[in-house]
Amino acid sequence: MVNIVYLGGDGRMKSALGFLPSYTVKMASNYRDVEGCLSAFPKDSHTIIFMERHSRQEDFTVLSYLRKQLTGIYIILISTPLHNEERAEYLRYGVNDTINVAASMGEIHEKVMFVDEHEQQLFAQVVVQHTLFQFHIPLWKRLFDIVFASTALLLLSPLFLITAIAIRLESPGKVWYKSKRVGANYKVFDFLKFRSMRQGADKQLKSLAALNQYGDGEQQSVQKLSDSEGFQAIATSTDSHILIGDDGMVLAEDFEQQRDAERKQAFVKFENDPRITRVGRIIRKYSIDELPQLINILRGDMSVVGNRPLPLYEAEKLTDDESIDRFIAPAGLTGLWQVMKRGDSGRMSAEERKQLDITYGKTFSFKLDCWIIFKTLTAFIQKENV
Repeated sequence: MVNIVYLGGDGRMKSALGFLPSYTVKMASNYRDVEGCLSAFPKDSHTIIFMERHSRQEDFTVLSYLRKQLTGIYIILISTPLHNEERAEYLRYGVNDTINVAASMGEIHEKVMFVDEHEQQLFAQVVVQHTLFQFHIPLWKRLFDIVFASTALLLLSPLFLITAIAIRLESPGKVWYKSKRVGANYKVFDFLKFRSMRQGADKQLKSLAALNQYGDGEQQSVQKLSDSEGFQAIATSTDSHILIGDDGMVLAEDFEQQRDAERKQAFVKFENDPRITRVGRIIRKYSIDELPQLINILRGDMSVVGNRPLPLYEAEKLTDDESIDRFIAPAGLTGLWQVMKRGDSGRMSAEERKQLDITYGKTFSFKLDCWIIFKTLTAFIQKENV
């Protein structure tokens, strides 16, 4: 017989579940309490989790946590009717079924009975469905990458040597710049470039936020509430929702505003970046700094054409909405948005770039790759000073 955990506030279904005969029902006020509820049940038993729906971002975080930490669970989302796209998203993140928030006692009991009667079959099929990143590079694309990268490395070896010497002569430090990037299937790898900045450039990033070409120049911060302020707000039942975390309490609307601002500034690009060396400006203008990524291509980390691999802090901000779909495409040396406005000093918003990334991931083909490579060869000189 299955167990039941209700995850949510004081909704009407909480009372309804408490009256189910013959079933052990426990209440969890937050997702971290669920694990404690399950520990009270017999080992190897199965549990239905009735989870109240909130905001998408919050729900996806909870679902990811539950699926990562717990086994033997069957999640039923308590919600008003969902649109097809919403339903598909919740299913991908691990919801197994839904029930209307206004369901009658009989409907709730019927749902539980169905899961209980088909326990072995249903729980055997429970799979973490939010692993969206399952890109497998086609054979034609991998063969092309190997031939292209090998030939390019051989032909450009003199340029590699000249560039390395110039970098070392101008400023101390390593010739190569290596950073962690996120590519297809959310795979993290060491991304190679010729160093175009002075040593310690990464540490200057926050102080230069006002120069971010895709930001609004403003730094958003969440105002933490003191314990007395937070508990007073809860006790007086204000319209504001309070989020309680390990580091204190904040207003939900403040937290959402900060997250929205961070999403808008997920792409970081500075105009007239003072950290760049003289050699760095030259090799960036002619895209020479990108050539070491040919090694990444040979390793299989990247493809010649794909979506640009993002730094970890940028990729993290693109994983809680539809932007996550950009990671179903290969990481690339060049890509769709790089050839759309590059070379004419045209600017492109972060949202435009994300949408082009998603478009490429869903439509890439040999013909499209050839077109992008052709456009790259005719537009690789950047007129924008970035």
